[in-house]
Amino acid sequence: MARANDPDADGAGPAMQVRDVTYRSSDGLTLYARDYGSPIEPWLPVVCLPGVARSHRDFEDLALFLSAHRHRPRRVICLDYRGRGGSEWDANVANYNPLTEMNDVFDGMAALGISRAVVVGTSRGGIIAMLMGIARPTTVAGIVLNDIGPEIEPLGLARIKTYVGQTPMPDDWDDAVRILKRLHGAQFTSLSEGQWMAFARVTYRDDHGHPRSDYDPALGRTFDGVDLDEPVPNLWSEFRALKSVPILAIRGSNSDILSAATLAAMATEHPRLESVTVPGEGHAPLLVGANLINRISSFITGIEGSAPPPDAVVPRAAPIFDLDAGRQETTGSAD
Repeated sequence: MARANDPDADGAGPAMQVRDVTYRSSDGLTLYARDYGSPIEPWLPVVCLPGVARSHRDFEDLALFLSAHRHRPRRVICLDYRGRGGSEWDANVANYNPLTEMNDVFDGMAALGISRAVVVGTSRGGIIAMLMGIARPTTVAGIVLNDIGPEIEPLGLARIKTYVGQTPMPDDWDDAVRILKRLHGAQFTSLSEGQWMAFARVTYRDDHGHPRSDYDPALGRTFDGVDLDEPVPNLWSEFRALKSVPILAIRGSNSDILSAATLAAMATEHPRLESVTVPGEGHAPLLVGANLINRISSFITGIEGSAPPPDAVVPRAAPIFDLDAGRQETTGSAD
């Protein structure tokens, strides 16, 4: 389904295009993506990957801003992993893993005609983004890691394990806010009541006015094999292999997943790392608000430089023969 929104009121921005699209994974599941902006924009596209039990809705504000940017409107794809959001559930719970989900992302990029992109990954999505940079380096122009790094704090992992697949269903939207406050209130200390409600609206799907969980409850079983008495595996080797890839690391000041010490070690290991800390938020920072969204946009612009990438599809003048004038004139058309 495609939907075109009105241009900015002052005429400064392009007409917004938003489409709901589906594609097939290599093993036959129907997967969902939200596609913002024009497919022929010359600027680097952005692929957004959510957290373990999250959906495309987490990126709505960022996607709307980037795709309707005043100077560099770009295509933005927000993907739902199998078993989440609008994507089909998998009968084999073992397939809910980062490697399978990475291949689903590659399938989605191929289906949507995206050969290279900046990848914005929240938590699990950041792990997948790093793996993508190793598996197919030419597909990743840059990475935004939202509150994730090569080392995960065990206490934060233990906290996530307690609620994925086990959170009670809210009675109404006010109850949804109460549940989120119980789960995340200690980390998100600066949210207003309106922001908590907005948080609830992107966490749950709206089922005729009622909040409903938006992921396969079996996803919680993937944490059964996590032994918190053993060291949590890390991705330092993979992270070091990404030294040529521009990376922006975002950390919530109250995060229990990405520590300040790990972020400092990442800066030591990666010469092109940029970082920003979001005050009053934990795991993972909400990608909303002008300051953070503009910071992400500036990072992407910095990767491009002053011109579109050389392999971009750029509209060019094409000759048209004028039968009446008996001469050639030019008009704009796209390759």
